[in-house]
Amino acid sequence: MKKNKITLLAMALFCAIGVSACSDGEDGKDGAPGEPGVPGTPGTPGAPAGSTVDAVATAADFKLTLQPADIVVVGADDFSIKFTATGKNAKGDDVPFTGLDKVALYVTNQVANTTDTGAPMLWSNNALANEFGSSMYCTPTGKATARGGAEVDACTLVEDAENPGTYMGTWEHDGNAPVVAAAGDPNSMFRVMVRTYNVTDANGVGISDKLLSTPLDFIPATGEMAVSAKDSVSSAACIQCHSELMGYDDGDKRIANIGAHHNYQKVENCIACHNPAYAADQNDPEKGFNPNFNAMIHTIHAGGHLAEWGALKGDALEFAGVHFPAELNECKTCHDNGNQWKENVYREACVGCHVTVNFETGDGHSDFQLPQSDDSQCMNCHIGNLSPEIVHKVGNRAIEQEQLVLDFQGVTVTDNGDGTSALTVKTKVTINGAAPADGTVLDPYITMAGKLLIGNVDSKGAPITGLGMSVKGVAITGGILTTTKSFDSARLTGSIYVTADMLVCAASGEVIKCADEDRPSKVAVSSPIKYFNLDDPAVAPMQARMSDPARVTVSEAKCNSCHGSLTYPKEGHHGVTEFTQCMDCHNDKNPGTYYPQAKYQTGEVDESGAPITAPIEGVTFAHKDLMTAAHRFHSGTYGGGIYLDKNLETVGYPALATDCEACHKDGATFFAADGGLTSGKRSVQVSATEYISPVAETCRSCHISASALAHFESNGATVNGKADTSADLPVESCATCHAEGKTYGVDKVHAGGGH
Repeated sequence: MKKNKITLLAMALFCAIGVSACSDGEDGKDGAPGEPGVPGTPGTPGAPAGSTVDAVATAADFKLTLQPADIVVVGADDFSIKFTATGKNAKGDDVPFTGLDKVALYVTNQVANTTDTGAPMLWSNNALANEFGSSMYCTPTGKATARGGAEVDACTLVEDAENPGTYMGTWEHDGNAPVVAAAGDPNSMFRVMVRTYNVTDANGVGISDKLLSTPLDFIPATGEMAVSAKDSVSSAACIQCHSELMGYDDGDKRIANIGAHHNYQKVENCIACHNPAYAADQNDPEKGFNPNFNAMIHTIHAGGHLAEWGALKGDALEFAGVHFPAELNECKTCHDNGNQWKENVYREACVGCHVTVNFETGDGHSDFQLPQSDDSQCMNCHIGNLSPEIVHKVGNRAIEQEQLVLDFQGVTVTDNGDGTSALTVKTKVTINGAAPADGTVLDPYITMAGKLLIGNVDSKGAPITGLGMSVKGVAITGGILTTTKSFDSARLTGSIYVTADMLVCAASGEVIKCADEDRPSKVAVSSPIKYFNLDDPAVAPMQARMSDPARVTVSEAKCNSCHGSLTYPKEGHHGVTEFTQCMDCHNDKNPGTYYPQAKYQTGEVDESGAPITAPIEGVTFAHKDLMTAAHRFHSGTYGGGIYLDKNLETVGYPALATDCEACHKDGATFFAADGGLTSGKRSVQVSATEYISPVAETCRSCHISASALAHFESNGATVNGKADTSADLPVESCATCHAEGKTYGVDKVHAGGGH
């Protein structure tokens, strides 16, 4: 075995270097402490927690701010940009956002059109004009991966180390940046918008909505803010149907639900790509539509009509399922910002709807078949009596709906002596502001329906239909229409309501006889509901709950913001404009429905090209109460213009499915203190003797799965197929979890648009 030996010399050397064990023999003790060192320079204190963020909870919590003085995008000077980014911390304060690694710049400018074709002012995308694409990336490396995987040059993005959340972008490649308009006019209006990528929440999950800066409109030469002369459609107009993306300032309204490109949120953003330069590159006649914004938007929204007329082809066939919910000719539904829509008439915008017009030959262009080689002559005709406002009858419906008025004066009951009684209603009639001549009948004016809607009102304010009578063939005398019909005497007691269902023909702001116009408008008569007490006229009658604003959570104004008028979407069916008219049929006492079976589209078509539908097993309905009828139609279980696809996803409804305030009043409270509905409705009748619970039935309009049905039942609901014979059902326990303010309240789980 090998042994190691220590020599005397080694021991001496060991002691010489100061090992105390060798000097005093006390092995293991420390030597004397050394002299203290010189203190180091104090370090810079770290920033307090929450003073910066690198994640946000929602897109609205991130804000990127630009200033005109910090942007160079025109002329010979080198490109540069500076901006600040903030995000909300845990306290809800806006603090610097650090660590951005990729943004994209969209730069457009407004230029005068020097040709006789197109709009007077045009949008020009700087990057498109420089043949670089629609935008330019900025990254810390000056390189980026574009769609398709190719590496492209990018501006170099640097965060200011001394000012977290402040970023500078410069161009470090040959030439100037592609978003610079070298020959542009610095006195014209420029628009800059920034899209930010790769931002997550605190859990590392990507933010679902796009992070887009508020578009900055300015004059580079002066640095002054500017207002576009072209924005004839505001984002607020689109929000009327497409819901509002909540969380942004009132001056920065954003659209919540545009499917294309996963939503660019503002009209001002859409034109960055959908402008003449892009259209010139992409406009293929075989596509069937022009991608320039003005023409494209008209074609999209007219899609359902154009499909019916057989006027769609190519890619435009995709728009066949778009059913514009208002009148197509009501230009002001969208054009809410200025008069450009009627003062700048040119072919490109017109053929978005008038797709069958051939301007080369003049085919389809008015009765005179006028060919037009350019737009120089358009305004020669389309002023005065042929202006877009007149030929499109803009605003006429609102006027025409007040031109035939039914004012109910009184009712009487006469006992017939056989168990029936005659109900007589006297109605004052005015046509175009005047009393009609004696002997006038309403028949020539009526295009649909033509009846009085009359029913009882029970002790809880529920309408009970069945006392209606026709007005056809009845002559007017002294301006009074007198109609009579007999009913079971037991029905003619207590309180009743009287209103009407009548569509009449109209043109040029007046009600007309239908034979006097080839294509008249169809408008509802004005027939404000009135109530009468048949037992004692001196005692105020009971009114239906639909006449009590405190018990109604929906808003006709909300409906009309998208539909224009309630008459329009039901033009082929009803002549009504108020919920109090709808209630005559759509109430909780009226079982049966024309659409008992929920269906979906399979994705296949039949021999004629029509979509094939199939039933959703186990999902049937047995009543037509307005609350469920409205939910079902807009969720797609009725089918038609709004439908469920093969994945049971709603197609065709323009708003967010969870945006209750698209129809309901702002801040509406759905649940009463006892957990029932605010309306007081406690059951819905589904047969002559059976009733089901109202809350679950409303929710089931959208939540149609078997698990949802089981959830309703387990929480005390009486559901379709297991109805009760009592109308006095116990209140469901839905409000325990889903009342407003609860953790799972409808105001939270259905927070449409992010609010």
